[in-house]
Amino acid sequence: MARRIRQGVRYHALEDLTVMDPATMERVADDGETLGEVMFRGNIVMKGYLKNKATTDAAFAGGWFHSGDLGVLHGDGYIQLKDRSKDIIISGGENISSIEVEDALCKHPGVSVAAVVAKPDEKWGETPCAFIEKAPGVEVTEDDLVAWCREHLAHYKCPKYVVFTELPKTSTGKIQKFKLREMAKGV
Repeated sequence: MARRIRQGVRYHALEDLTVMDPATMERVADDGETLGEVMFRGNIVMKGYLKNKATTDAAFAGGWFHSGDLGVLHGDGYIQLKDRSKDIIISGGENISSIEVEDALCKHPGVSVAAVVAKPDEKWGETPCAFIEKAPGVEVTEDDLVAWCREHLAHYKCPKYVVFTELPKTSTGKIQKFKLREMAKGV
């Protein structure tokens, strides 16, 4: 079995960390494919949100802290993160990981930075919309990137729209996807 890159080690003060189906609160199969939400509990987890009982109750539903991260569980206990629950694109009933599409786009030599969000779509519900910062000195078009994605992804995962722009970021450099979701509505 190939070894995976690890980020961190087991933390003994954490009682448990796993991937669960948030509807049934059952652990997902450890097949590396069944998607669920990463949840944990233990005495080092926060007690709740200050003066916000409703948010605290939702975050700790079922006695577990709901991280908002979606992932899969492997047989060796390794948890692989797939996306944030709010960033999953649901197109025609299929779940599309924005991270997977961004990863494919960033491998193109003409792309410096990529961010993918859901754009409302009359037929499919949502469809991927890519926002791209071009790499300096490389010419790339929307058609080039869509063709690239079709070579590296299932066709339903490919962005239907590509926008070349400077991505909105926080002062620490994090991409502000909530702003991109608003921008996507006007594309």
